Amino acid sequence: MIITNPQLETTVKQDNTPERIPRRPPPDFNHSESSIIQGVMEEGFLNVALDDANQYGPHAMIMLLLAVASITALFLLVPSVL
Repeated sequence: MIITNPQLETTVKQDNTPERIPRRPPPDFNHSESSIIQGVMEEGFLNVALDDANQYGPHAMIMLLLAVASITALFLLVPSVL
């Protein structure tokens, strides 16, 4: 049994069907004219990676993924070397 609250449902403009999960408003977005590295650094690395402060959010998230994966690999390799 699905219980819904009609007051919380919003409508989609394309086909006017109610959404079960309402959409959140889009975050603030600052378009940057600089390169990827400068664009990520001017808004702050974690702010861009986690909050999508500018258009380089996916790029910063991949950089963060590589950094976390590298640190994890080091922690896993150190016991085998010693």
